[in-house]
Amino acid sequence: MTASPRDRTDAPPRLALSHISKSFPGVKANEDISLSVRPGEIHALLGENGAGKSTLVKIIYGVQQADAGTIAWNGDIVSIPSPKAARRLGIGMVFQHFSLFDAMTVIENIALGLDEAVDRDELKARVAKVLESYSLPLDPEREVHTLSVGERQRIEIVRCLLQKPKLLIMDEPTSVLTPQEVERLFETLRQIASEGCSILYISHKLHEIKALCDTATILRGGKVVAACDPKVETTRRMAELMIGADLKQIEGAHGGKVGSSRLTASSLSMPGEPPFGTNLKEVSFEARAGEILGIAGVAGNGQAELLTALSGERLAASPAMIQLDGKPVGCAGAGQRRAAGLACVPEERNGHAAVPDFSLAENAVLTARYRLPLAPQGFIRLGAVRRFAQAVIGRFDVRTTGPAAPARALSGGNLQKFIMGREIGQEPGVLVVSQPTWGVDAGAAAAIRQALVDLAARGSAVVVISQDLDELLELADRLCVINEGRLSAPRAVADLKIEEIGLMMGGIHGAGQAAEVAAHA
Repeated sequence: MTASPRDRTDAPPRLALSHISKSFPGVKANEDISLSVRPGEIHALLGENGAGKSTLVKIIYGVQQADAGTIAWNGDIVSIPSPKAARRLGIGMVFQHFSLFDAMTVIENIALGLDEAVDRDELKARVAKVLESYSLPLDPEREVHTLSVGERQRIEIVRCLLQKPKLLIMDEPTSVLTPQEVERLFETLRQIASEGCSILYISHKLHEIKALCDTATILRGGKVVAACDPKVETTRRMAELMIGADLKQIEGAHGGKVGSSRLTASSLSMPGEPPFGTNLKEVSFEARAGEILGIAGVAGNGQAELLTALSGERLAASPAMIQLDGKPVGCAGAGQRRAAGLACVPEERNGHAAVPDFSLAENAVLTARYRLPLAPQGFIRLGAVRRFAQAVIGRFDVRTTGPAAPARALSGGNLQKFIMGREIGQEPGVLVVSQPTWGVDAGAAAAIRQALVDLAARGSAVVVISQDLDELLELADRLCVINEGRLSAPRAVADLKIEEIGLMMGGIHGAGQAAEVAAHA
């Protein structure tokens, strides 16, 4: 039997970092980092938010330059001054946020991402060969706005594979995928690795690290603190190495005392945001005091429209379509709903949940002024605002210089912690949140989830919209699935299996996906 590339120990490492350091004003993002990735190895890079992962992979991909240290590629010291130089070496990267144009076709998006001009027919032939080689179902002539998130991710992967990479960097690749899409992705990555391509894999989902990766390097505070075999190490131990402390278990989830309805939607219909929004179609549900209602769904199935309809950013056709504690608020604005006890956290942090150029204190007063005495008669009480912002920072362990820090200065995970803390700290009667732990590390995710459980235990109704099924199963008492703007009837989480939910989430995105659902069913 021929040895697989990951078993060949005589070859030099595909990538070797030696004593890499990188500083920014006021923070040392990477400090004396050394690690190596072998040919054909799937190597996990783990760490909590702010641990230095993003900076490190940007250095590898040529987006940033290290202050000190060296990079060796197949045994030779190299300089990587730009992403184009990285691609010439054979380094490809699939970012967490896709760079795609919704109004263009798959093949047009692939062409835009290549460094060289390629004849369309030649490109179609090359794409078809990649799709066939890796069993990736994707129609090159489909417009991107008609695709599921998993299909969009395949575009980015194909674009990388066309350049025949020797190292593929994957940044949080499964954050918005269904279980079926995750398994298909893993099959592709295993095949890529078996052919000799190394993979550097970044994820907060430690059970996926165990299932996929050969080796894991763990960062904390910009330094390497451990390396392990994830197939042997427990997820709990890896999480504790990441955060440098014991991981707390969520207490009080499920089985709390449920009261009367606090938020009700009745036959809520609303057109999607042009040009590619999803229409809401007769959405009905109730969220009760003391419970967490989960709403699962693949991105782009109406979650954003549902949140803006519930928050008051877009008004319903009639007041009775949305009721808050028995009062019709469907035609009330966002401020009126907040004053009445509703708080909302949208999926997009920068620009929607927070103003990037505002300080944390200024961002706190934007929403909290409706429920807390921060701006009576329109006059801002600066001391009270700073104290509230500082309390949020302390309670949710937000890594920042203080309330005066601009929102844009925070990492995505730390900004998420601040935004969640800002809303929970107002003690709302109803909290609607989309992707509450998106992009945050294991320790922060546990803290946020515990805060949601505690809020519900105090009598609030909590609605969690998420693509993370593990999160929903851990938190929710009842679960619905949103698919192309329609909401399924709620079911008790205890009666559901994750595979069943995944099929409900991902079953209608094109003929190929529908056939897959039928096959699993």
